[in-house]
Amino acid sequence: MPATVILGGQWGDEGKAKVVDYLMPGHDAVVRFQGGANAGHTVVSDQGTFKFHQIPSGLLYPGVIGVLANGMVVDPVAFIEELEALTGRGIEVEGRLFVSSAAQVVMPQHKFLDNLLEGERDKGRIGSTGKGIGPTYSDKHRRSGMRMADFLLPKERLHDLIEEKVADGNRRVQIHGAPPLSAGKVAADFMALRERIAPLVVDTQRLIHRWKGEGKRILLEGAQGMLLDIDHGTYPFVTSSSCTIGGALTGTGLGLRDIGRVVGILKAYTTRVGNGPFPTELDDQTGQYLRDHGGEYGTTTGRPRRCGWFDLVAARYAVMIDGFDEIALTKLDVLSGLETIRICVAYELDGERIEHFPQGADILERCTPVWEDLPGWKEGALGHRRFDSLPETARGYIELLERRLVVPITF
Repeated sequence: MPATVILGGQWGDEGKAKVVDYLMPGHDAVVRFQGGANAGHTVVSDQGTFKFHQIPSGLLYPGVIGVLANGMVVDPVAFIEELEALTGRGIEVEGRLFVSSAAQVVMPQHKFLDNLLEGERDKGRIGSTGKGIGPTYSDKHRRSGMRMADFLLPKERLHDLIEEKVADGNRRVQIHGAPPLSAGKVAADFMALRERIAPLVVDTQRLIHRWKGEGKRILLEGAQGMLLDIDHGTYPFVTSSSCTIGGALTGTGLGLRDIGRVVGILKAYTTRVGNGPFPTELDDQTGQYLRDHGGEYGTTTGRPRRCGWFDLVAARYAVMIDGFDEIALTKLDVLSGLETIRICVAYELDGERIEHFPQGADILERCTPVWEDLPGWKEGALGHRRFDSLPETARGYIELLERRLVVPITF
């Protein structure tokens, strides 16, 4: 049965976990395919509020099987902590959570390097979470990283391998004038996790394709957002993985014909965490209104999110790259109470109007928004279960976005 893919269409934080949670009853398995502990997915359920970072958020459903797939970078220490936090709250995952043997391992030297490099960037800081994601992907691509499969090695060989990897990291750490990490301590810490992690490590490519053959309904859960994609985002102010439909394929081993439904998640306004260009950003009372009413603080870092009006140019770009079949529009209720709502319909670049999303952060930084104003609505949008029960101007806002994006807004 073709898989469903959930992708963020902005700079992340669009509410993907909410949509995953809503769609999960119609699926048998959920797969995270990129990123690592830099992700923050929040689900509010009858059992309370859960914050996921590496484990797929759809695992809250008892019958669902979860996978951390080959495109991910996994922090073993943080993974076990997250796992124990789940089981400690009564979420039983034994026999239904698996980690790809091909996923890369985030090690302490990666997190150390991440923070060292970010500190040295000065004005050019990316806004990294400091979770070691970039340096881990860097080691993956220079073919020197550790894989989760290595936790299946004999104890002595695993111990030696960890020390080798830390020694390699120390050579780079010392270039920056920082003290080396203790290879022995890192090895001891990782060895203590071996018995917990090893039973979960499998060839997930084979596992996912077996599920496909059995007709299982698979949902692929993306992290971050399209505008943070390493290839298609606002480089260099991006994450280190592919957050697009392409990442869903390479990050799982599924093929193009295995995808049956692509759901793009867009917030009814726009937010961004970290540095980088943000044409519709509001550094005023309206921006603070969106932040306060939307609870716009990062799940992983707690940092306040930068807030702005909906960017139609960026959203069209996401539709073009990801090929959304449908859109889920989140946090519409946050706009309630605003007299006027603005949409960025184009950019002005060096005196010229453009309607395409420019490649390169330096060009986007020079873009100013061309606005279209719409009437707001005083009535709350929260609690409505039918489109036709929404305030008329709220319906008009949704219909305008739908027409301009040429994609149905189904949620």
